[in-house]
Amino acid sequence: MTESTSYEIITSYMIPEIRTAMSAVAVTGRSATEIRLRSGRAVTYIFPDRIKFLTRNGKLTGDYDNPENIAITAEDIRQTVDKLCHYSVHSCSRELREGYFVLKGGIRVGVAGTYSETAGKTISSFNALNFRIARCVKGCAERIAEQIYGKSVLICGGVNTGKTTVLRDLCRIYGNRIKISLIDERNEIASVTDGVPENDVGVLTDILVGCGRAEGIISAVRTLSPDMIFCDEISTPEDVSAISGAYGCGVGFTATVHAENYENLLKRRTIRPLLENGIFEYAVFLEKTGRIREIRRLGRCFSG
Repeated sequence: MTESTSYEIITSYMIPEIRTAMSAVAVTGRSATEIRLRSGRAVTYIFPDRIKFLTRNGKLTGDYDNPENIAITAEDIRQTVDKLCHYSVHSCSRELREGYFVLKGGIRVGVAGTYSETAGKTISSFNALNFRIARCVKGCAERIAEQIYGKSVLICGGVNTGKTTVLRDLCRIYGNRIKISLIDERNEIASVTDGVPENDVGVLTDILVGCGRAEGIISAVRTLSPDMIFCDEISTPEDVSAISGAYGCGVGFTATVHAENYENLLKRRTIRPLLENGIFEYAVFLEKTGRIREIRRLGRCFSG
């Protein structure tokens, strides 16, 4: 999935006025990381180093008060959500409960609004949407593979540092050499359509879509005999328990976790047992730009 393809998919969900303006945006503007719609405010393009606003003639400006900016209405948001739900909001109760959709190509759309108790704690009215532009960057994980091939690794970083992008590329590299099981809970990594992954995750990679991480890890160990398991955003005790069990069966792991630096990683109490038991041998820390800041050997980290 290229940036251009991801951008075109996002524009297809927009109302006509926004779609026309977005289609006119220059190629450089399409390298944004996010496109945000907020009721009563301008369409916003988020870049790693700047923020721009969309005008009616398809230009990007740094002036949020520019009278030519396209202002989003509540009705625009509602129409876009209808399209995201394929005009059946009731069929998207899970997405509205969790606060986001996943589109073709692994594009994640965050939803902000008012949660309704009577609707089972799902969002029942909407005020903002955040389209995160998905991209495959082949080669971005080559440095990791060259230095620590075959080792279990945590890919660490803050929000929008490219953790999933690096995980995907490392899965591609490993998955062309050894048996991989990819636990892709929300189909953001491989983007499987009609049984075929749209994103290159390796010819030897088996993909489990739609199941939780813990459930998928247990299933993969029992039925797919992987050399290594890849998964995104480990965060719960159930994840940790499943990883520990699979590690005991001789399976390696590559996973992502929210941690901006080594000190933050050690403060993640939920995953601390994985560090204490030496299950992950290395941690890769990413910068905001998506570049690798540090590859650090972990060893065993015991609490004092």
